[in-house]
Amino acid sequence: KLRGEPLECDMPIMVKYLKDTYGVTVYQEQVMLLSRLLADFTRGESDTLRKAMGKKQRATLDKLKPKFVAGGMKNGYDEKVLDKIWGDWEKFASYAFNKSHATCYSWVAYQTAYLKAHFPADYMAANLTRNKDNMSDIAKFMEECKRMGIKVLNPDVNESYLNFTSNAEGNIRFGLGGIKGVGEAAVEAILKEREANGLFKDIYDFFERVNLSACNKKTIENMALAGVFDCFSDVKREHFIATTQKGDTVLDVLIRYGNRVQSEKELSANSLFGDMTEAMIAKPPLPEVEGISSSELSNKEKELVGIYLSSHPLDDYYVVLNYVCNANTINLNDETFLAESEGKTLMIGGVVSNVRAGTSKKGNPYKVVSIQDYVGVYEFFFLGEELVTYSGYFVPGYKLLIQAQYKQKFAYQDRKSIVVSKILLLSEDSNKLVENISILLNDSMCATHCTQLHQLCDIYKTESGGAALCIKRKMQSSGKVLKLRSRAIKGLNVTKDFLGALEDLKIEFEINKL
Repeated sequence: KLRGEPLECDMPIMVKYLKDTYGVTVYQEQVMLLSRLLADFTRGESDTLRKAMGKKQRATLDKLKPKFVAGGMKNGYDEKVLDKIWGDWEKFASYAFNKSHATCYSWVAYQTAYLKAHFPADYMAANLTRNKDNMSDIAKFMEECKRMGIKVLNPDVNESYLNFTSNAEGNIRFGLGGIKGVGEAAVEAILKEREANGLFKDIYDFFERVNLSACNKKTIENMALAGVFDCFSDVKREHFIATTQKGDTVLDVLIRYGNRVQSEKELSANSLFGDMTEAMIAKPPLPEVEGISSSELSNKEKELVGIYLSSHPLDDYYVVLNYVCNANTINLNDETFLAESEGKTLMIGGVVSNVRAGTSKKGNPYKVVSIQDYVGVYEFFFLGEELVTYSGYFVPGYKLLIQAQYKQKFAYQDRKSIVVSKILLLSEDSNKLVENISILLNDSMCATHCTQLHQLCDIYKTESGGAALCIKRKMQSSGKVLKLRSRAIKGLNVTKDFLGALEDLKIEFEINKL
């Protein structure tokens, strides 16, 4: 309401208790006072109503409604208006607080909003640390970081601490303590050495200095495969699982080297020739190693830190998941989203992360298939004919596109569920799913971006299939939009990098919306 405008309440008498909240019931205390005012509830009955609202006790609310309506009618109020007020209170009950709680929550909301606006990386790092044991929440916060333009970087031996922290660039470093098999003692040893003698210069410097009793072989291997030593140019993750010509692992060789250097340092601490003795110990050369595939690398990261960091197995299908699919795993757990999508075809993309088989009480086999996307995991249940039809797709690592509907599955059941209607392999069908891309330009952008756009499209053009290119030019004089189809470019390979380049140029685009 604007200042000076009269308040509108269902009944004029209600203004007495609603004037401070612009005629809207906001606090539980207001419900208590109004129930006594309108329907002669006793103080005990009004408190029972408050408890029922606060604890979502539906049975108690249903029991109190007739008393409220009868009491209100006895005082001369219209039954329909009383029903309307009670209906509003029932909706209000889903978020109702007492005034003191509402004040505290609003104060905390203000503080956290301030921190998120002015210290975004620190705020998100604190949230990630607070929820580090809940991978579902971690995935949500990671997605929020991505939306905010904050990168969550691999753990780093020279920058990471025990928990998530922000760095000088405004990004977030994964904490060393979040790596599987890395205990606080190992992290403390690394941090203590780093703070005392500076950053580690290379992989040899790390083994020469760190306490190898606190950082054992398995700890170092897990750290390496999680990307902790990626900052060193002299070593790759592959080295830590490679073997030498003598059959030793490279990691064993480096540990022996480190132990020898540290022993010599200790023995020659009081020797005039200590520095010379240390220099005589040759650094073991690292063998040539074959690269690890991006999928193997991402799976190892997932195993060790619980999430994908440097790459994601679905990155090749980023465009399909973000611009063709109309739902994700979080949506499938959202009752409001499902209710609004009832009867519509939902498209969800993801990778099979787990398959669990079982037998129902009636002796029928079933499978529960976990599908993971960028934001979370959803479990699909397959039984009977569906199980027979789609069982060939239930292989961990398979990337799938699933079409489904939220509807009543069986005529004899009232409840609705997600019913799968089609499954496709993203590896075979992703190119067909991105049919066209429309690039939106105005007159000034045509003058400034035309050459860059042409060069970009030339890089990503493809002769085998691809998406049709359409230029939508908005005429500033008339406001009309002209659609121009490209003859020179038959098809575009629309990738994450291509869309990123368009975003860098601040060029708007639409996919499959010709």
